[in-house]
Amino acid sequence: MHPLRGKIAIVGAADSEVGAVPYLSATQLCVDAAFRAMADAGISKHQVDGLLTCNALAEPYMYHAEMIAEYLQIFPRYCLSVGAGGGTSFALVHHAACAIAAGLCDTVLIAMADTLRTGLSREQAFALMSSAGHPQFESPYGPSVPAFYALIARAHMARYGTTAEQLASVAVGARAYAARNPAAQKRDAITIEDVLASRMVADPLHVLDCSLVSDGGAAVILTSADRARDFQKTPAYLLGAGEGHNHEHISQAQSLTTSAAVESGQRAYAMAGVGPGDIDVAELYDCFTPVVLIELEDLGFCSKGEAGAFVLAGELGPEGQLPTNTHGGLLSHCHPGNPGSMFALTEAVRQLRGESTSQIPGAEVVLAHAQGGIMSSHTTLIVGGVSTR
Repeated sequence: MHPLRGKIAIVGAADSEVGAVPYLSATQLCVDAAFRAMADAGISKHQVDGLLTCNALAEPYMYHAEMIAEYLQIFPRYCLSVGAGGGTSFALVHHAACAIAAGLCDTVLIAMADTLRTGLSREQAFALMSSAGHPQFESPYGPSVPAFYALIARAHMARYGTTAEQLASVAVGARAYAARNPAAQKRDAITIEDVLASRMVADPLHVLDCSLVSDGGAAVILTSADRARDFQKTPAYLLGAGEGHNHEHISQAQSLTTSAAVESGQRAYAMAGVGPGDIDVAELYDCFTPVVLIELEDLGFCSKGEAGAFVLAGELGPEGQLPTNTHGGLLSHCHPGNPGSMFALTEAVRQLRGESTSQIPGAEVVLAHAQGGIMSSHTTLIVGGVSTR
């Protein structure tokens, strides 16, 4: 058995308000989420001796974790800010688990937030979306982030015959869950036809194939499994974690249709001692609809080229065999940039506690996956309840 399996527990989890939150800065949202998570765990800030964060794009600091510690007036033994794009949240969980297991700290707060909706001007947002490319080999040709993901979509279509309707089904499934979630930014029901009729952003991706632009933050509290019994909420145990990193810029990717989710998933499954068939709920990074198809295939839920038909059949939605993004995901719940995947983790905790607005009966094992960059850095987490320890 892997020495980390079941040894670390999430004992607090909470989200801030999301959507358009003009009355709170990115820093204030981060701190708000932190206090909510501490309240959920039933602890005070003085019991936190580890702090992990990710810098905010709308309100950056040179030493972000230290800045949040200063704001909170805590003085942790372990303090670190990490930047791995949208996958940062889960990479931080991996860091925190190792730090706790190594005795560097006992109680870790992971908090992240940003205000991409109200904290940036339109010009700043455009500049941000255009800055992701390689300065020599990509940016001079003018592609933005949606264009990079459109390239991935076209590659999947060319290789496997994937259709626009199949991509649209990803958005429809996410919205079906968001409709049940009062906290979600977008809750109106949509159809495949609605997605295809929405404005084209980067062929073949329409507006409704693209994630939201949001303000928001979320936080979790981690500690050792041995100490978890002293907290007020049902723990969610970290059963498996794995990372995979294969490029920074999309022009250097070895493949546009297979990602490092293969490696991160295999490592997480091996640590947890489970496989794709043991997963009750999946929380997958859905910044753009084609990403979900590739993740489904690379994480072993579908064979290569079969995810499109799987999604079109409604298998991710409320009546499907693999409930996915049960809070609404980045496509419908919220997406404040790098903190976006944190909401998938807090939803995973809610599923294991039986507290989700789209509760899956008997949910005991949840897989959460996130990626940063343009399908660049991947982290897979597998969390479970007491019965899976």
